[in-house]
Amino acid sequence: MGWEDNVRKVIPYVPGEQPKDKVIKLNTNENPYPPSPGVRDIIDNFNISDMRLYPPPDADILTGAVAERYNLEKEQIFVGVGSDDVISMAFLTFFNSDKPIFFPDITYSFYDVWADVYRIPYETKPLNPDFTINPDDYRGENGGIIFPNPNAPTGVLESVDMIEDIVKSNPGSVVMIDEAYIDFGGKSCLELIDKYENLLVIQTFSKSRSMAGMRIGFAMGSKKLIKYMNDVKFSINSYTMNILTQICGAQAIRDEEYFRNTVDKIISTRERSKIRLRELGFEFTDSMSNFIFAKPTEKPAAFVFEELKKRKIFVRYWNKPIIKDYLRITVGTDEEMDILFSELGAIING
Repeated sequence: MGWEDNVRKVIPYVPGEQPKDKVIKLNTNENPYPPSPGVRDIIDNFNISDMRLYPPPDADILTGAVAERYNLEKEQIFVGVGSDDVISMAFLTFFNSDKPIFFPDITYSFYDVWADVYRIPYETKPLNPDFTINPDDYRGENGGIIFPNPNAPTGVLESVDMIEDIVKSNPGSVVMIDEAYIDFGGKSCLELIDKYENLLVIQTFSKSRSMAGMRIGFAMGSKKLIKYMNDVKFSINSYTMNILTQICGAQAIRDEEYFRNTVDKIISTRERSKIRLRELGFEFTDSMSNFIFAKPTEKPAAFVFEELKKRKIFVRYWNKPIIKDYLRITVGTDEEMDILFSELGAIING
């Protein structure tokens, strides 16, 4: 028996390609616009000597700003190094039953990885043909529930009423709603957290606030849920978020006007892009996110993906059942999208 017999072996999550060459990068749902000017000012004037000190472990600077923005108490906020860190900590904290957790079969592909890492049993629930969730699938006995809203990679938005139905039907387990893309046209289910102690709402600064490189995620829920998460976090590593990130995050969430203007630009480009894609013969869901999940009807998706790559335009493609005919296209600037449409026209009509 060798040492490798005791290694925790998993199939890791595979992120979108991060090309080093100059390309049009529409494959990782990053915001095409920079963070707010207030964030730039903080970075330019940051006292580098402060980096010699440990950061506040409770991230009070940031949790206070998030709480103020969402009209909550600081004890209802948990922050982590990106929403991936937050969700991972939530899996570790709340999904400890022998019963399987539930999530959709077409969804964020990190969920099954975390389940495997933490040895959590799980069942995937098939989406409807239109990629919506069937709430009846989430009524059986389970150890917890998680899904994104809007869903990724489909971009489909579910109603707050439907989410409340699922939460209300599962008082014995924690329900997590991953709202990474909610700012691009959806209604958050945050209004439900005071009504349901078992609901955890998770958001991120990576998409709508242009700060993927700083890694800021947060969860909102009952004080009891948040305390349990902090207890686990402080048992592993108290100092997970550096002081500069905390200060920049607090400023970003205060810069509301810039945030609104940036989100509105992306929404406008997304809706214009739907028109152009339809003209090119694509079929797609009515995305409420900063990406479009689109199916080319004239040429295979894998072919279009490779041809775009040759032209230094990167989109996302999964060679998986059900979604192998689709491309996920991040909404870039108007200029980037115009180049994409021009090249798509050449690929499809050439």
